[in-house]
This record gives sequence, structure tokens and C-alpha cells, in this order.
Amino acid sequence: MSLSVYMCIDENSQSVDYYILRSYFNGRLFLWEMIISWGLRKPKGYLVHGLLYKGSFLQRIGTIHFEAEGFFVLKILADNQSHSPCSLFWCLVFEDLFDHSFTPNMNSSEAASDQNNCGICSSSLTTEQGQAIFTAECSHCFHYPCIANNVQHGNLYCPICRAKWNKDNVPFQVSPPQNNNSAAIPPHIPFPSQQQTRWYQYPSMQEPEYPPEPPTFSDDEPLQSSTSPIQSLVPRKITLKTHTESSAISAAESSPNFPVLVSIRAPHLNDSEGHGRTPIDLVTVLDVSGSMRGTKISLLKQAVTFVIENLGPSDRLSIVSFSSSSRRVFPLQRMSVDGRESAILAIESLRAGGATNIAEGLKKGTKVLEDRRERNPVSSIILLSDGKDTYNTTANRLLNQLPDSIRSSNTQQETPVHTFGFGYDHDPSIMHAISDVSGGTFSFIESVEMIQDSFALCIGGLLSVVAQEVRLTVRSASPGVKILAIPSGRHVNEISTEGQQGVVHVGNMYAEEEKQFLVYLTVPESSAPQAHTKTSLLEVLCMYKYLASNELMEVQGEKIEILRPEVCSPAEKTVSLEVDRQRNRILVAEAIAEAQRLAEIGNLEGAQALLAQRKEILSTSTAAQAGDFHSNLFETELREMMDRMASMKLYKRTGRAYALSGLSSHKLQRATARKCRRVSHSGGFEGRKASGASSGATPGESPAAVGAFETPAMVRMVEKSQKRNQPAPDQV
Repeated sequence: MSLSVYMCIDENSQSVDYYILRSYFNGRLFLWEMIISWGLRKPKGYLVHGLLYKGSFLQRIGTIHFEAEGFFVLKILADNQSHSPCSLFWCLVFEDLFDHSFTPNMNSSEAASDQNNCGICSSSLTTEQGQAIFTAECSHCFHYPCIANNVQHGNLYCPICRAKWNKDNVPFQVSPPQNNNSAAIPPHIPFPSQQQTRWYQYPSMQEPEYPPEPPTFSDDEPLQSSTSPIQSLVPRKITLKTHTESSAISAAESSPNFPVLVSIRAPHLNDSEGHGRTPIDLVTVLDVSGSMRGTKISLLKQAVTFVIENLGPSDRLSIVSFSSSSRRVFPLQRMSVDGRESAILAIESLRAGGATNIAEGLKKGTKVLEDRRERNPVSSIILLSDGKDTYNTTANRLLNQLPDSIRSSNTQQETPVHTFGFGYDHDPSIMHAISDVSGGTFSFIESVEMIQDSFALCIGGLLSVVAQEVRLTVRSASPGVKILAIPSGRHVNEISTEGQQGVVHVGNMYAEEEKQFLVYLTVPESSAPQAHTKTSLLEVLCMYKYLASNELMEVQGEKIEILRPEVCSPAEKTVSLEVDRQRNRILVAEAIAEAQRLAEIGNLEGAQALLAQRKEILSTSTAAQAGDFHSNLFETELREMMDRMASMKLYKRTGRAYALSGLSSHKLQRATARKCRRVSHSGGFEGRKASGASSGATPGESPAAVGAFETPAMVRMVEKSQKRNQPAPDQV
């Protein structure tokens, strides 16, 4: 039996009433068919999706505020034939009525409280009441006696989201199917007047069934013959810049922790449109569980269509969807004109239903890349989910199921997974853990309008990879100068030969992307007798593979030196803004990480105090006092984090995801998407305006990215997305 909704238009009805038509048992649940009369009122445009209501229907209907013309005939499920229809739970699934979407008019406090109540009896799920709690595969919770009584009659469907449960995962005795039987219609219930009606039927909420997949995914379309690297007459090189904290240290002094900033910046693309760029193999792994119904899946389709439209004929795309299980919707094919059309048709075929199994989706997405016969130089996975994994409740449990290729510690071989947590119900800890272990980024899509811009930000970078296997090496240039530490975030670093050499494995770099690393040194006293001598501190070398020509390149930086006068002048003691800015960024990243740790153990007061203290330190720094744009941006980030830790409820709703997305950005020095209510935070390189400002955004808008790591290619792609969504002049 499928759960369906029918609508009957009755132009003469003026009252609100309900009528029982019949009841019968279909082998799993008792089914009452009822007509609800709403009178002559126009549809308001609300959607009711899998919401449960217990108690008098006529009393509860006032909280939904749904108005439409005529009669609705509802098929209402119950687990006990003796229950009166007025005391049943009600599952309303109005969808696509008159080509509209309809949502319940419930305030946020009601929605939040529903998550803490049993989905059957609506009472509290607190364990202090001494009642056992059952958490289903789909993550919805019920009192043990309530759900046991429900399952006892053969019902293996979640009463909230209609996801079908695996019988082996339900710790209850499920009775075998029974023959249908009917119940007489109570004589006191009147029938509606007999008249001509128009009926509309809506689809089942069960997970759709699809044909079997091939055992291996070695059916990828061959690479385009012209995808061999394009030879450049003059290979563009990565540029190196260095800054010392101050220009001098007096000869009689030693410095036990002297910072030196080493910056590497990737070359730009051959042209701003990306012609001749490196092609990519991209797999999108998309959540199509029951919670994605309605507006969410519509906007997801729109966002992925935007990605498809911006891939070139040398790029290849595969689409994987997951709910309770996973399937490959579209094989790895080139995005030629025909390939794009086929991919868009595949996206449009997606239907939501079932539970959430992130691990299965990722395993299938990885298998697509592992089984391919040919390989483009760049490959990546994009993962989007709006819910908690039904089958793996902890990050460690899920990560242990993932293939080595996306959780390898070798940054040169990894397949980065860029994860997108959508809405307030996803599990940011799991999504961040997946991105972190694979070398990808985690973005928090707080509001529905951010989906396409968030994808645009990500692919703007992925479609502009110019260098791979980037490795930065620094070596001591004088006796007694030792390398103490290189805070490098997610990038693995190694210090060897008793502090004489340090290596940072950067991995791939996007066009015009910049990475900055502070190298902390021990600098001894100067033994030179003459005044104003110099001490050589470091030699800098960068090696990488330049993808435009597939050449291994080596860039030697200038030797880093510092003056050693007898007495330093005030100018020689001036702190470098570049060094101080990077120090501020690390300060903020460490503060957010520690505050998030305190929040996880319930110490919000300590988290707030820590953030306030670090904000004060940052505001008095040399860079902030000089009005440095990025330092002010970092201070705003701390204030935003404090706002989202104002209460445990708010922290769980948005603070955790916001913090983890920020940490993901700082660890890789790469832009992620998240929403900031305070100010448009999109930043860029020194001297460049925020992308939000350049695209016409105003303070207070929701930017596509937060941080100082956007590249020009990312900014262009986000602006292209925003322009695509702008209404035509005749529609304004």
C-alpha cells in the first residue's frame, strides 16, 4: 500500500468538517479514508511533509493554517483498528498541488520541540522519565512501547519520514501480513453531498526502485584526444615571497622564537575563461533521502545543473545518489553537448525517499573513480547531505568504512572530498571529518539560496588547478639557526636534521591561490665583530608539477637575511604587517578550535570567555591597529562565533557547523561557503576588494564564502552563478 493524497473540489462547501468513508486493514496498517471540507478558500501555498499530529484533528488543524478550496480526501494510517480517527496521528503529504509547494506554518520553536518528542505520542523523549528510547535507521526517535505497538502490526515504515526499515534492524516481533477486513461506517458520521468532483493523486513517499547496476564501473567514456597537456611557450612559475617579523635583531641579542613568513602563489590560467585548463573527473554524491523532498531537491537539481553547464568537453562527470542505499545515476562521461544533456536528464530523474546512508554513497562514488579505465589529471568528489547518517552515528564508524583512496595520509595520492552540509539537521562533525581526512573542504549551507553559489565557489577552484604535488622546502642558512615549528594546518610538514630542514607538502594549488606559512626559528647572537652585518636565516625552494605542460618545476627563492646592528633603530624594530596578519589568522583558527572543543563538553561560558580574550588580543595587534582588512575580517569571524555560542541550542543548530566550516577553511587556507549575519565576508588577496563588494553585495547579505582565501576563478564562478539567478528585466 502506498500513502497517497486525493483532493476533491466542491464549489458549494462552506464549512469545515470531516467524514469517515471506510476503514480496512491492508496487511500492515489500518487505513481510514476521510474527507476534510475546507470551504470556499483559496490555496495559500503551504506544504505539509510527513508531519505527525495526535489528538483531535479539528483542534490541531488550526496550527497548520492550510487553506484550500473544497474537500480533501486523506488516507490516514493507524496501528490499531479500535482507535478513533480523531485520536490518530496524522501524516499529511500534500505535494505539487496545483503546481505549488505547500509548507506548514509552524514557528521555529514548535519545529525544534518536535525533534525532542516521540513521533507517535508527541510526549517528551527525555530519559529522566524512565522510558526506553528507540532510534530508528532514519534517525527518528520514539518511546520503545509506542514503536513496539506500531511495529507489532507489521508496520516497517517510519511514521515520520516513511522510510522503510530493515526488518533485521528492528528489535521487535513483526506479525505476518493479514487479510484485508473492513469496518462498518459509524452511522452518526454523515457523508458529503453527492456532486461532480475533480480528483488529484500524488505519488508514494516510499523510496523509488531502480534497475540493477553493473558489477564494475569500467564503462567511463574515453578521454578526448585533445586532452593532452597544452604546451606553453614560457611555463608560468609559482612565485615565492618572504617577510621577517622585523628587519633587524641587535647583534648582542638572540631570538628563541623568531617568525619568518614564506608565501607561495600559483600562476594564473592561460586566460580568464579557463581555455586550455586542466580537465577534471568529477563525481557528485547527492543525498536524496526523504528529508530532501520539495524545495531542497529542486534547488539541488538547479545547482548541479549549473555545475554541468560550466564543465567543458574534456571534463567528465558521474552522478551518484544515496538514501537508504546508493546507486550510480550517471556514468563517468565527457561533458560534450550530448553529455551535458544526458547528465541534466539524469539529475531531473532524481526522486527523494528513504533514509540516509552517507558511507554507501561515498563508497560508490569512490568506486566510480577507482574502476575508471582512463584518468584525467585532476579528480574530486562533491558530497552533499542534509541529514544525519542513519547507519553510522559516529565519525569514526563511518570513516572506517571508507576506501583508502579518500582517507590516505599521503596528500599526493588522495581524492579530495568536498562536503556540503545542508540545513540545520545534517551532522557537521561527520561531514567535516570526511573532508578533513580526504584533504577536501567542508561548507555549511545554512539557507537554501546558498546551494548554487556554494557549488560555484567549489568548482571555480576545481576547474582552475594549475599545479600538483607542490612541496615547499626551507633550510637553515647559518650555523645556530634552527627551525622550531611550521604551523601548516592540514598540510603535512616535516622538520628534520635537528631543525636544519623543514618540508611542507602543499598538494594541489588553484590558479592564483596563495598559501602562507610562518616558520619559527631560533636565531643566535651574532659573532661578527663589525657593525651592521647580516645573518642568513633560510634558503627557500619550491618544487611542483606544472599541469599546463606536465613538467616538473623548481623555483629557488632568495636567501632570507636579517640585519644585526649593535642597536636597532625604531624603524628596524617595526613589525611586518604581513607576518602579523598571518599570526592573527593562526590565533583565530586556534581560538575557534579550542572554543569548539569547550562547547562540545558543554562549557559554553569558557568558550565565550576564550573567544572574547582572543578577540581583544587580535584587536590590539599591529595589523589590526593599522586597519588591515584581513585582521578586521578575522575579528568579525570571532564575534560571529561568539554569537553562535550564545546558547547550547543555538550552538547545536548552527554554531558547530559554522565553527567546523571555518576550521576547514583555515586548515587548508582555502575558501569554504558559510553564511555570516554580520557582514559580507568574502575576501581575497592583499589589495583586492571583497568579492561580495565587487559583485554589488552590501553589508549584511549572505556571501558565498567566508574568509580571505577566494581566488579570482572562484569569484568569477560565484558571480556567474549569481547572475544566472537574477530575474530577467521583464520579471523585475
